[in-house]
Amino acid sequence: MTSSAPTTAPVAAQYVVTFLKPEMLHLYRQITALRAFRPVVFCQKREHAAEFPFGEIVVLPKPRTHQLRRLVQKQLLNRPITIYRSEARRILTALEQSGARLLHVYFGHIGVHLLPLLEICPLPVVVSFHGADAQIDLHKPAHLTRTRRMLERATLLLVRSASLAERLIAIGAPREKIRLHRTGVPLDEIPFVQRTAPAEGAWHCVQACRLIEKKGLVTSLRAFADFVAEFPRATFTIAGDGPQLPSLRTLAESLGLAEHVTFSGFLPQEKLRALYASAHLFLHPSELGPDGNQEGVPNAMLEAMSSGLPVVATRHGGIPEAVEHGISGLLTPERDARALAQSLRTLARDPALYGTMSAAASHRVATEFDLRAQARALEAIYREALAL
Repeated sequence: MTSSAPTTAPVAAQYVVTFLKPEMLHLYRQITALRAFRPVVFCQKREHAAEFPFGEIVVLPKPRTHQLRRLVQKQLLNRPITIYRSEARRILTALEQSGARLLHVYFGHIGVHLLPLLEICPLPVVVSFHGADAQIDLHKPAHLTRTRRMLERATLLLVRSASLAERLIAIGAPREKIRLHRTGVPLDEIPFVQRTAPAEGAWHCVQACRLIEKKGLVTSLRAFADFVAEFPRATFTIAGDGPQLPSLRTLAESLGLAEHVTFSGFLPQEKLRALYASAHLFLHPSELGPDGNQEGVPNAMLEAMSSGLPVVATRHGGIPEAVEHGISGLLTPERDARALAQSLRTLARDPALYGTMSAAASHRVATEFDLRAQARALEAIYREALAL
């Protein structure tokens, strides 16, 4: 699959280090939704080609000396890894051969990696920030310095949430360069199911994410244990893989939840949507990681909302920009399992409120996060960058 843009459309080069990891489906949708620009992908590595077919891809592998470069730049010099000037010239030649009019780099830390290219590239450069890439190693002076150079060199900076924009401004990004560009959700692929309260309190809760600390899974399990005390037929499915899996299994057992909690592993889209359709509540109590890692707007949460699942989440990152507290979901403070459990009980005890939030959650995504609308918005940003 590729974009249906005409071959005469201007070329917008899309730089993604690995095209494409399974968790980057949202990028694939965004790139293939372009119509007014013809996307050509540039990457260091091609993966999952069957799941993410794409016509025009230029693979520029890492140099054979990459491990030595990593040792010298990261370990010895304690600075971010950046490409060689020879690599920058090679990429620039490939961009020229593709006829690219513009370069779009995903993500912020990759913009830093490509800094030698950005410093010689005559094309407008757009850099997208989605969340964690706005704070990687920025407590280190060498990283912060190069990040600021990248922010200065970029033509425009895209952010998934207003909270992320403020983070960039705090580290020196020019406010006038920042543009809000939301995640796009393919509404026609996600059937809406109006939710009603289950019989006999058999609530099915779901959380889908990488099993990492900032997703708040420990808080989810503790809150669910509290919820089960009142609704003993409730179940909880945690979909995803990650380094926390062993400790989460242990915690679930220690909380007496072994028969209530299922760890399904990573699910393909068809199975994930079937899981959403069978569920009643979506949990996503994100929290600030110990390294300052913060969410933008979680993609899985948006798809769950689109399907009609009310969300119980936290006032964290860009989540409040998607979930309107009391309308399309309920928000609590970070790391507050008791408050999260109370939000679950509030919805379970009030069928009318629960049903209203189901419809409101889907409506919120349809009005603010529609894939086609966001693709047109991205094209408008490209036109602006070309005019600057």
